[in-house]
Amino acid sequence: MLVPLVGVVALTAAIVRAAVSEAATAERAEAAVQAVAQLDAARSGVEHEVVPVLSATVLLDPDLSAMTGLSPEMVQAQLVQAEQAIAQAQQVTDRALAAVPAGSVGAWAAERAIARLVDVRTGSQTRTLSLADTYTGYLTVSGLLLAAQQEAAAEASDQEVTGTTYRATRDVELVTELTQASSRVVPLFLGAQLRLSGAEGSDLDWRSAWVAYTDAQRQLDDLSQPTLAAAWDGVRTAAAVTAVDDVLAAQAGQDAAAPLSIEQVAALVNGSTARDATFTELLDTAVAGAQASAAADREAADGRRATTLLAGLGLLLTAAIGAVVLGRSVSRSLGVLAGQADQVSRGELVEVEGGGPREVRTVSTALGAAVASLRRIQDQAQAVARGDLADSVLAEPLPGPLGAVVHASVRQIVSSVRQRDELQSALAHQAAHDPLTELPNRAQALQLTAAALSRGQRSGTMTGLLFVDLDGFKSVNDTHGHAAGDDVLREVAGRLSAAVRAGDVVCRLGGDEFVVLVEAVEDERALVELAERLIAATGEPIRLDHHTVRVGASVGVAVSRDADTDADVLFVEADTAAYRAKRHGRGRAEVFDEVLRGQLAERAALEAAIRAGLADGEMQLHYQPVVDVASDRVIGYEALVRWQRPGHGLVPPDVFIPAAEESQLICELDRWVLHEATRQLAEWRSAAGVAQDEPEPTVAVNISGRHLTDRRVVQDVADALAASGLPAHLLVLEVTETVLVADPSAMDHLATLRALGAAVAIDDFGTGYTSIGQLGHMPVDTLKIDRSFIGSREPGHGDLVALMIRAAHTFGLTVVAEGVEEPEQLARLRADACDQAQGWLFHRALPADEAGALLQQQGLHAPS
Repeated sequence: MLVPLVGVVALTAAIVRAAVSEAATAERAEAAVQAVAQLDAARSGVEHEVVPVLSATVLLDPDLSAMTGLSPEMVQAQLVQAEQAIAQAQQVTDRALAAVPAGSVGAWAAERAIARLVDVRTGSQTRTLSLADTYTGYLTVSGLLLAAQQEAAAEASDQEVTGTTYRATRDVELVTELTQASSRVVPLFLGAQLRLSGAEGSDLDWRSAWVAYTDAQRQLDDLSQPTLAAAWDGVRTAAAVTAVDDVLAAQAGQDAAAPLSIEQVAALVNGSTARDATFTELLDTAVAGAQASAAADREAADGRRATTLLAGLGLLLTAAIGAVVLGRSVSRSLGVLAGQADQVSRGELVEVEGGGPREVRTVSTALGAAVASLRRIQDQAQAVARGDLADSVLAEPLPGPLGAVVHASVRQIVSSVRQRDELQSALAHQAAHDPLTELPNRAQALQLTAAALSRGQRSGTMTGLLFVDLDGFKSVNDTHGHAAGDDVLREVAGRLSAAVRAGDVVCRLGGDEFVVLVEAVEDERALVELAERLIAATGEPIRLDHHTVRVGASVGVAVSRDADTDADVLFVEADTAAYRAKRHGRGRAEVFDEVLRGQLAERAALEAAIRAGLADGEMQLHYQPVVDVASDRVIGYEALVRWQRPGHGLVPPDVFIPAAEESQLICELDRWVLHEATRQLAEWRSAAGVAQDEPEPTVAVNISGRHLTDRRVVQDVADALAASGLPAHLLVLEVTETVLVADPSAMDHLATLRALGAAVAIDDFGTGYTSIGQLGHMPVDTLKIDRSFIGSREPGHGDLVALMIRAAHTFGLTVVAEGVEEPEQLARLRADACDQAQGWLFHRALPADEAGALLQQQGLHAPS
């Protein structure tokens, strides 16, 4: 019996010591956090004092005050204001330094700062210190306090406190870094304005401080305290903060800080004071939160210490009495009970029987009840394990609070299993159905078609597939918005489902494309009649909230004719037939026949030949020079792909590019062109003569719409530039305006490519749907006017070209005229101030060796 008593004493002492240690740690953390706030106030005061002191020093120096451009009266007025500001700032600084208590974390820094500050103030007042020395002296004092403040913040974080208090002290560190960076960036910027640390060093100092300030702002996104995070959300958008940040951000975006007028400097100083005051309030909020958390930890530790002491003493007293009274009477009974408990601990749910004193009988009864509860838990676990969630044993509660917890856990397990089953069913449904129309999606349509074809093979019947492509759906989206488009798709889905037989299946592939799967087809005529019914049902007016719209449908019909037809082939055949229906006038049905089968075979053969041509090096680039209209000099090239196909000669792009664009081949072709064009220009730059007064030539590469919307396009361009070593600004990426309108992701990719340094040009401008007003919002650098406008003799086209040029120049874009073939066209472009041109009037597209020779003859700029 003495062993438990000794254990209670030792455990009580350990808990008390731990509670005392926790209370002391929390108190140290609280004091360190307070020191952070006190040192921040002192440091902020020093850094605010330096601005009016520097202003007064400038105004007192005749040479420097003359540089401000102020009249003597204005200089005197500004000097009076600066002296008043100095007095106020010094009072604030002195009060803040005096508030740092002796013996605290930052006491040494406060003492050294006071001594140093006296020297700097005296030197400034007596003008024995230069402007730069005064500025450096104040920054030295600020640095002392800054180091002490960081030491205090680190000490607060290093304490072994609770997670809540640690996160609160970490919040104080983050806010402290922001207030430090905020208060230093404006003095450093003004130092850069006055070139106090050298022409280049001062600019670097303030830009480094600006980077530290913006980094500190981003780090505040990790604040742990909701109230502090909410306060930061309000502070970051406050006018006092944004007014100063906008000025500094604009200066940071320039290569060198632009000089400010004295009025701008004054406004910046006043705004900085207001901003820093806002940040100081935020720091006070963070400090208050950390102190409150630390105080709560200390009080909790004190409470645990007192509770533990009382509980320990009570246990000791009770145990001593119990040991004397019950020691002899319970020994034998406890032996029996211990043996039974040992069996239970090994997992043997034995019957518990016990005698002896009342206390032992009570323990025996309790152990027996525990064994009974364990048996019920065992029964419930077995029911869950075998999946019998309806077993009545699962509904039987267990006695007592622990039993309630265990029963609640069992019920939660049962609920989780049911939810998992329901979720699996829901996920299976979502994976197989279109969320907008609740029709089977493309993946499910393929599975259903494959199953239908398999059944048709076994039964010897044909299976039909109708590919329904809506006509005029894009105009509904463009005119009435995507919400209206969704309503139209839902209505069309309902009409198609109502028009088919009970066993037919309507699926949505995506966009405005649907398919209808028909089994046990008797002949193609029945499918054509069904297609005509679908066209008629789709063409009926659709009533929206405030409009009535109409859409049509073009239907392609495909039938499985042999046992070898698979789902993918049937889809391609139906899609091809629908494409022919669109080409033949829309609103009609077309059946896939041998003519289309031959066209598919030809296209497949052409795609295979293109793929082989890429692998075997049959592709080559020709380069059409781009000429500066004003000087007639070649300033770049457009890379145009040609195919030297064995047995066919040189194949122009309009023969094989459309086939490549219908598949992922166009992305492979684009990658090859990117690598070859950048490599060739890099080679020319190495061989060309140096002409320092001329710009370096560029190379333009056309990027297809499919490739531009591919997420890998940015990496493809970066890889080509890295492999060739060509500077990014010498690469121009040409895209058509229809691509920019059709897919929003294209805009995002173009913006990323421009961030890499590449230029972007809109090709064939004027042939798509882009309005001139949209140019200012597009991530482009160059506008290429389509040749149809340059060579047109229609009235008004000349004025339209001039309007395009002026509009592009208004948005800061370079203009390139395509297809210039006659001197009169060139003269008109010069009169309209067009920048660049290309066409047969200058040069046709040249092979690489001829284009390189032209570059050598002209002696364009190359790297030195």
